[in-house]
Amino acid sequence: MRAAGIDDAAVVRRAKARRLVGLYAVTPDLAGTADLVARVEAALAGGAGAIQYRSKSTDAALRHRQAEALARIATERGALFIVNDDATLCATVGADGVHLGESDGSAAAARAIIGPERIIGISCYNDFALAEAAVAAGADYVAFGSFFPSSVKPDARRADVALLARAGTLGVPVVAIGGITAENAGSLERAGAHAVAVISAVFDAPDVEAAARAIAGRWGRSRATG
Repeated sequence: MRAAGIDDAAVVRRAKARRLVGLYAVTPDLAGTADLVARVEAALAGGAGAIQYRSKSTDAALRHRQAEALARIATERGALFIVNDDATLCATVGADGVHLGESDGSAAAARAIIGPERIIGISCYNDFALAEAAVAAGADYVAFGSFFPSSVKPDARRADVALLARAGTLGVPVVAIGGITAENAGSLERAGAHAVAVISAVFDAPDVEAAARAIAGRWGRSRATG
């Protein structure tokens, strides 16, 4: 007998994950909620299709307020909203999914908290075997990086672009991260990335909307011209 509920949830997750295309904007760590909201609104106006809320603040109340505000904005704009690290916060604010690093617990533990229809992304750094294991464990997308020197994580492991083509066999969207700018994003798209996760090149720019558009607006043309 077919487990219809499980199958239906998997369809929902796949549909959400397929929306990870182009610019996946990852928020900077800002204490000012109004400032953060304004920058995220500008990134969405510039064409970001997904927002990841990433905050290392120890203030749980602040994280909840910010995540709740960004979830509302992302929903209004039709963008995916992902919470970094925190499966409980993801479920509480009704985010589309959670992104896990190597120290953030297992996919199974996150799934038990967020339910069957939200997506799970897993950082796989420069390790294809880790990506294979992540997909087997239920990851709906995987992320590799750092592909370029990163000001956010200067000591991050470096990944080879060949990983992106190889990851095409995994059957899930592949996100590239690490030091990505409008100038180098196209090379990652041509190599096989479905989306690029960007913090500094978007949110540290004097014109966030223009910076987002410089990446999102050119997405798709790189393969056509590459």
